[in-house]
Formats: sequence, structure tokens, C-alpha cells
Amino acid sequence: MLVPAVLTGCAGAAQYYEGTGVHDATVAEVAGAWENIEGTRVVLRKDGTAQVEALDEADFAFDDGLRLSGTGTWTLTDKRGGQRVRLDLTKRTKVAIRSSSPSPSAVPVAPTMTDDPLSVDFWRFHVDRDQRGELVLFFFVGDPDIGNTYVMRREAASGPEAP
Repeated sequence: MLVPAVLTGCAGAAQYYEGTGVHDATVAEVAGAWENIEGTRVVLRKDGTAQVEALDEADFAFDDGLRLSGTGTWTLTDKRGGQRVRLDLTKRTKVAIRSSSPSPSAVPVAPTMTDDPLSVDFWRFHVDRDQRGELVLFFFVGDPDIGNTYVMRREAASGPEAP
């Protein structure tokens, strides 16, 4: 009996998360500028391109403290459990280190394109709706057993028809 307990002991919220159940978001509705309280800004354009500013990494990589900026692509997918936005950062322009100070140190990176799928940074945002029916994007950060989320909300001046 000890073996099953050990195998399931590390299975947290993110590992068993099946999705939000949202299946009605459109590309036009997802397109636009998104932000969070940490100063991250992500612009998802209708043509499938993206601009990323200071986006923290997902899952366990979040604990490394890297905040990435650059350009890439995005797609809206629909799985049984709900919709997701896959964001691929194909060109890094800046890497910053998250810290508790108001101005994190920045490490400039020479802009480079990559065709190597293993070197592309990517995120899978779950698509959800808040109490007002507005879209919310989120992914899990840190230890999946804890279930912490990184939430992106529509930028105040941005609507579904923005960039």
C-alpha cells in the first residue's frame, strides 16, 4: 500500500486540472492586450503574432525568476476540458530577473530567431470567464501541488478588437 501513496502523494491541482469548461471564446475575442499586476503585458494580434513584455515562466520554471520579453506566435485551441491559448516566444529581446525590488535587473539578450522547437519558450494559458463573463487567461506557477495561478486580464484600454 505504500507504493500507491507515494505515487499519488505529489499529484497536485495542476496535474489533474482538466480545464475550465469554456468552449465559446473566439480568436477575435482573445486578440488584444493582456496584463497582470506584476507589470506583464502580452499583446495577442488577430494575425497570430504576439508581443510579450516581462512574462514570467510557467510551472516549476517560475521559481527560477526569469521574466521574458520578445515576439512570437499564438493559437487558440479547444480540448475536451476547455480552451487554451498556446503562446510561443520565438524571439527573445530581453530577460529580466524577478526580485522583490521595484526595478528588477535586466539581462539584455541579442535578438535571435530559432527554428529549434526545444529552444522555444512557450506557455499554455487556460481560457476562463469571470463573474461578468469577461475572458481571463491563466497558467499554473511553481509547485503544481500548491495550485498557484498567474492571471492575465484584459488591459483596461484594450478590447477584443484591439491589436
